[in-house]
Amino acid sequence: MESSIISRLEAFATRTAVEDASGLHTYAELLARARGIAVALGGQDLNETRIAVLTDPGADFAAALLGIWMVGGIAIPLCRDHPAPEISYVLEDSGAIRVIADQAHASRFRHITLCLEGLPKDAPQFQPCVVAPDRRALMLYTSGTTGRSKGVVTTHAQVEAMICPLVSAWGWSERDHILHVLPLHHAHGLVNALLCCLWSGATCLMLPRFVACDVWDRLGQVTLFMGVPTMYRRLLEVWEQAGSRQRSKWSTGCSSVRLMVSGSSALPADIFVRWEKVTGHRLLERYGMTEIGMALSNPLTGERRPGTVGVPLPGVEVRLVDELGQVVDSEGQAGELQVKSPSVFQEYWRRPEATEVSFQRGWFSTGDVATVEHGYYRILGRKSVDIIKTGGYKVSALEIENVLRSHAAVADCAIVGVVDEDWGEAVCAAVVPNPGFTLTLDTLRLWAKGQLAYYKVPTRIRILNALPLNSTGKVQKVALRAAFEAPQAR
Repeated sequence: MESSIISRLEAFATRTAVEDASGLHTYAELLARARGIAVALGGQDLNETRIAVLTDPGADFAAALLGIWMVGGIAIPLCRDHPAPEISYVLEDSGAIRVIADQAHASRFRHITLCLEGLPKDAPQFQPCVVAPDRRALMLYTSGTTGRSKGVVTTHAQVEAMICPLVSAWGWSERDHILHVLPLHHAHGLVNALLCCLWSGATCLMLPRFVACDVWDRLGQVTLFMGVPTMYRRLLEVWEQAGSRQRSKWSTGCSSVRLMVSGSSALPADIFVRWEKVTGHRLLERYGMTEIGMALSNPLTGERRPGTVGVPLPGVEVRLVDELGQVVDSEGQAGELQVKSPSVFQEYWRRPEATEVSFQRGWFSTGDVATVEHGYYRILGRKSVDIIKTGGYKVSALEIENVLRSHAAVADCAIVGVVDEDWGEAVCAAVVPNPGFTLTLDTLRLWAKGQLAYYKVPTRIRILNALPLNSTGKVQKVALRAAFEAPQAR
C-alpha cells in the first residue's frame, strides 16, 4: 500500500494545504507537485535510498517530502542555516545520493542537486510505490549535545504513531489553520506542526522566518500556533515596546487562536505568566524528542500547570528509574525518564552500539531527569548537563534559572555547573540584567536565598561573586557565581 499520509491527503483535494510566500496551494496541487518530484527521482521504488531536502519553508518542502515517500526513499530534511561543514557531515554520514533543493539553495550542492525549479509540476500517470509500514521513512539528525549528531531513523508506521496521538490530544481538524515559523529539520516543526496539519486536512501558513512583528500580525488569522520559549520571550519584548493601540490590536487578535503550544526547551514560569496576561492564553507545554516524537503533554481541556509537561499521551508509557535502573515510585523523587511507545525510533543510523545502549529492556532512556508532582511530570533537565551534583545533592539548573528569572532586575540567565574542590561542582550563573535596574551582589544574594527556600529548591544559596552581562551577551566587568550549601540538618 502507499503511505497512509499520502492516501489521506487525496481526500482533501480541494482544500488549501499550504499558504507560503508564493501563494495558496491546494492538497491536489501539493500531490501533483510530489508526483513530479517522484518521477524525477526515477519513478520506481528507491528501496530506502537516502534523499536530502533543503528549501525555504513552504509548499516545495512538503511536496519534496511526499515525493520521496512516493518512491520509497528516506527523507533527510536539512537546516538551511547550518554552515557548509555541518551539512556536509550530514550528507556524508547518511549516505544521501541526492539533495532536492529550491533555487535559493541549489548552488550549495552542485553535482548531487535536484533543483525543484526544473522539475515537472505533475506526472498524472504515476502511481505511488507500494511501501510497507515498517519501511524506513525519515532521518532527522539530533542536536548533538553528547557528541556528533546522529541520524535518528523512523519508519512510516512510527511517523504515523507520532502524528495520531497529537491529532487526537490537541483536537486537530480540517477547520484548523496553523501559523508555522519553526525549523523543518526537527520533530517540532516537521511532525507537530506540518505533518499533523496535513494529516488533518488543515491549512499551514508558513512564514519564511520568525519575525516577531509578522507573527503578531498573523495570529489573528489562525487557530493554532507553536513556538519555542525564545520565540515567546521575543514576542513579549516586541509587544511591550509597541504603542498602546498596537498592543491592543495584537492581544485582541489572539482571540481567534484556540491553542498555543510551547516546546523544544523548558518554558520559564515568568513567560507562562506574562503570556497569559498579554493574550489570555495559557500556553500548553509538552515534552518530546527526536527519538520518540511527543510523549507527554498538558491537556487541551483541563489544568495546564506552569513548569510541567503534563501526562503521557495516548498509547505512550513512561516511567522514572534511578541510577541503578530501579523504578522510582515515590511522588517527587527524581529519576531518568524512560519511554515505551509505537512512535519510538527504529535506530541510530549505522550506530548499532549507540542504539543498543539507549534501550533498557525495551524502554528508551531519554537522558532527561524528571519528577512526578500530583500526577504531572516536571522535567529537571538533562542528566549529563542540567543536573548539578554539589555537596552531595543533585540540583536542577532549570529550576534555579526559573527562580532567578522571577527577579525584576533579571532579564535572563543561564546556570551551569563548574568544577569545585569543596563542593564537587559549584553552580555558576550568567545573568542578563533588565535595563533600568541596578543589580547588586548583596541584594541578589539575600533575595535568592529567600526565593530558593520559598520555591522549595532543596539547597541554600551562597553567592560568591557577580558578573552581569549586557543585553548583547558580552561580559562586562562584573554571570553570577554561586555555590550551594547542603540544607542544615533538621
